[in-house]
Amino acid sequence: MAAMNAVCLVIDRLHAGYVGAYGNTWIETPSLDRLASESLLLDQAMIDSPDLQRLYRSYWQGWHALCPELPPASRPSLPAMLRQAGVATALLTDEPLVARHPLAEDFEELIEIDRPWQAKTAAEIEQTHFGRCFVEMIEWLQAARGPFLLWCHLGGLGAAWDAPLEFREAYREPGDPPPPESADVPDLMLPPDPDPDELLGISQAYAGQVTLFDACFGAFRDFLDGLPGGDETLLTLCSARGFPLGEHGRVGPCDNAPFGDLLQVPWMIRMPDCRDAAVRSSALVEPADLWATLLDYWSIGNRPDSPTGTGLLRLADSNGPLLRDRVCMLGSSGRAIRTPAWFLRTGEPPELYAKPDDRWEVNDVASLCPDVVEGLQDALTQYEAALPAGRVHELPPLADMLVRGLE
Repeated sequence: MAAMNAVCLVIDRLHAGYVGAYGNTWIETPSLDRLASESLLLDQAMIDSPDLQRLYRSYWQGWHALCPELPPASRPSLPAMLRQAGVATALLTDEPLVARHPLAEDFEELIEIDRPWQAKTAAEIEQTHFGRCFVEMIEWLQAARGPFLLWCHLGGLGAAWDAPLEFREAYREPGDPPPPESADVPDLMLPPDPDPDELLGISQAYAGQVTLFDACFGAFRDFLDGLPGGDETLLTLCSARGFPLGEHGRVGPCDNAPFGDLLQVPWMIRMPDCRDAAVRSSALVEPADLWATLLDYWSIGNRPDSPTGTGLLRLADSNGPLLRDRVCMLGSSGRAIRTPAWFLRTGEPPELYAKPDDRWEVNDVASLCPDVVEGLQDALTQYEAALPAGRVHELPPLADMLVRGLE
């Protein structure tokens, strides 16, 4: 396996708050923590839409979710440009929406994995859906010839909670009621006074599924690193969407309300030979940055401009100004804008949260900061107006109170 290979692993519905490297202290994720120690870890990664069609337009075309629709052929895709440069490309996924995406046709190879027709907990790791998916990934790598891009989108955390029951039982404290035994993924709008025992059991079941993923990923990492040139392979792991676990009256996808539990995701980039290891960045980053980063990795210069995407390979060495002072998002129930100091959800009335302290948007301070609300609403309007012409990079910097907060 030659150098200049890359594996891009997108895990749908991985909640950033349930990973040790992002502050969790009660779930065991040793494999993810090891990857974080070898990677550029992005603390403030935001998706631009929970809609997979729009999200993958950002990943594969650098075309933001708020941009107007374009015919797929009017703008070259990441896999098409890599193929032209002699890079083999493969898409491995268990998500039909990703496999049937118009841009997925540009991959040379599609490996589609069927999800279990009936969700049930497994007796062994090898029998789980995650276990089967990682076996498929390993089998592909065994026969791979570089340079290549293997793009894997796995929906295990949103498809089936089929980890052996002892995985969730491991998080049960003495006196706790038993966690649920079902492998079905919950999708609930909670009542005003939800049952705390029910939420506890759901969180334990989700934690068990995260532990399963971590174990499968660890075995995959050991295999990858054991291949000739494995340590020279760029490995990036991120999440397509988070998984609400009761923070805003929702468990599971529900209405995809644009809150941080859905929009803020983990993202790590392990460079060849672990360059930029253990570097933590608080820069605001978004899906189109992955498009730009991978093109930079292969030095693909003949490409269209992205309205928003910026390569991240030099981020760890940057001591200059902010990468960007805002990211904007399109949810199914409104728009949102995030700056280093604030998160605003549009609506009637709008909601405003102080960042980064209010991590999961507990205290709405919109009524206390009307100038901030107005300024962010104007910034969002300007951003949307600049997108179609690709002029986001020309927007004037935000006012200090929108970037640094109210000091």
